[in-house]
Amino acid sequence: MDGVALARFEAGRDRLASLAYRLLGSAADAEDIVQDAFLRWQAADRDHIEVPEAWLTKVVTNLSLDRLRSATTRRERAVGAWLPEPLLDGDPMLGPADTAEQRESVTLAVLTLLERLPPVERAVYVLREAFSYGHAEIAGILDITESASQQHAHRARRHVAAERNLGEVDRAAARRIVEAFIAAASSGRTERLVALLTDDATAISDGAGLTGKLLRHTTAERVAAALRAGFKPTPAKRKLVGGTLSIHAGLVNGAPAMIAVAGDRVVGVGVLELRDGRIATLRGLASPSRLGRMTAQWRQRPHDAPIVESW
Repeated sequence: MDGVALARFEAGRDRLASLAYRLLGSAADAEDIVQDAFLRWQAADRDHIEVPEAWLTKVVTNLSLDRLRSATTRRERAVGAWLPEPLLDGDPMLGPADTAEQRESVTLAVLTLLERLPPVERAVYVLREAFSYGHAEIAGILDITESASQQHAHRARRHVAAERNLGEVDRAAARRIVEAFIAAASSGRTERLVALLTDDATAISDGAGLTGKLLRHTTAERVAAALRAGFKPTPAKRKLVGGTLSIHAGLVNGAPAMIAVAGDRVVGVGVLELRDGRIATLRGLASPSRLGRMTAQWRQRPHDAPIVESW
């Protein structure tokens, strides 16, 4: 491959990875898809590719849809043990963030909602909302009609709108929210946690990948009780994560988050989703297979002092 063709692919790599991540909810899978697209680009008769960006977008989109439709993927996600892979604020895989809709489309809440859509409907939503493709372009990418693209987009928007939340949080606000949450969780007083939660709050955890299914608690009182118990450090918990932790505040997929770190390794993330200033959903991820990219990004950048230095 000549240098020009290589440079052209590399110039679009982050955009392609962001597209695959939004479609798959997995950074590891997105990286695999982009590598497969590179191999196809390498082998292609590039003299006959009029618009390389469009060609690569179509390849990545369809490779991602093939992955979503695969028996292995359906089996993994059907057992109810799947949450989107979290990404730190500033990770290039999060992609375009110029509009509220683009930022919303990569939140864990929306990625989880998109998981319930048929693959083509999901692809239309991502291409339209996150990358601003027109329906004629989407029709060409997915080999559907323009009217079908419009219908898919309408259904997907209606599905997402049911739980839409365009509220945004900056780093300073995220730290305040996380500090308040940690103070309440470590106080031993359930009522302090309940005051921070919506009445219909939900906590969802991947059980560190050990349970084979997601763990769920609903209603403010039950969530608060589970969090109070879970937040209490014990020798067994420290052994499980490999030692003493520090807990930091940050933004993960656009939402305030607690980031638990052992040494320079991210071992757990608790993402707080807000509604009317209170915590409506907490998504906890501690499976090592879902935190590899976050750890790599964590090691590459400076971060604020921990809220809890030794847990």
